[in-house]
Amino acid sequence: MAKEKFKKGKIVVFGILFWYPLAGVTYQFLNYLIGLRNLGYDVYYVEDSSRWLYDPKTDILTPKVTENLQEIVPILDAYGFHERWVFRDYLSGECYGMTSSQLLQLYQDADACLNVTGDQDIKDEQLTCRRHVYIESDPVISQFKLADGDVKMIKHLAHHDTFFSFGENLGNADCGVPVGQYEWKPTRQPVVLSLWQHSYGAGETYNTIATWNNKGKDITYRGETYYWRKARELEKFLDLPHKSPLKFEIAANVSKDEKITVKELLNQHGWQQSDAVKLSQDIQRYQTYIQTSRGEFTVAKDQYTRLRTGWFSDRSACYLAAGRPVITQETGFSKFLPTGKGLFSFQTMEDILVALDEIESDYEGNCRAAREIAAEYFAAEKVLGSLMERAEL
Repeated sequence: MAKEKFKKGKIVVFGILFWYPLAGVTYQFLNYLIGLRNLGYDVYYVEDSSRWLYDPKTDILTPKVTENLQEIVPILDAYGFHERWVFRDYLSGECYGMTSSQLLQLYQDADACLNVTGDQDIKDEQLTCRRHVYIESDPVISQFKLADGDVKMIKHLAHHDTFFSFGENLGNADCGVPVGQYEWKPTRQPVVLSLWQHSYGAGETYNTIATWNNKGKDITYRGETYYWRKARELEKFLDLPHKSPLKFEIAANVSKDEKITVKELLNQHGWQQSDAVKLSQDIQRYQTYIQTSRGEFTVAKDQYTRLRTGWFSDRSACYLAAGRPVITQETGFSKFLPTGKGLFSFQTMEDILVALDEIESDYEGNCRAAREIAAEYFAAEKVLGSLMERAEL
């Protein structure tokens, strides 16, 4: 490996790039990798989990690794992480990128492993790393499982020593999530602002990118069910195009058995609709979709809104960084982020219409405000600098 000088320690970022090779996930991890490098850390990406990979072309999980490697490796190389990544094949145990012996040495030498999204299951050889930091992008499920005594979750979290969550309101009196024995330190998605600079003019359509109907992540706690499905919230506001002269689109990831029904439903209510998976198979196309939007209108999952977690979307942070105003459902995030110019929270249809009027009355001003919010509250160097300082790294 090429020798470079770094001011700070050696950091392993665990993630799901190869497992789920779609653009939103790719940008999520690029922001961590580039942001940490910009701060002077010696950064490596590792994926070493026991699971099959998602194939976006067939919409199934597969043991085959070749195509996912072909998608992600050129991106890592292009952003300066050549020979600084490793993927270990679940079936064969074969390592791609770095060798098996280099990986084991990396675990021993690293100052910390950052388990971003918390999806890396910790193995014995990884325990040789000095520190394990859990960075949770999706709060609620882990906390409910802990409260219910879920053995697997208890064991998983016990391998970590420091805990961060995108649920910035966890532990506060107005948040309905039990925090248990852990101190959940607040954090949010870091964004490398230079990735989102552009010269595109104002778009015509408010859009968003979403999975229409996630399955398997609804959770029941103390007799009450909390839902993980975007569709459940979007359906409450389907009449929006009939109440505003503006254009709206959803790039939706829809399963094969739902595709016709969902398309018809959206068309009936005046929405444009495109395929989120096709859009997300190319990071430039995904980026341009955001940069050429008029802004983002989106909802948050019931788990986040009803429990007032303070969660904020990593994708919405990219819209802000691209200088595109965001209108998103209130989760309690407005306690921590400024709203009313560039960024708007809503609970009702009336809130949405008021936000749209405000944006359209001073569109350029709201675009500037969106970018300023991104620079102040989401810039990777600020978010990750704070995280690493609080993790004592």
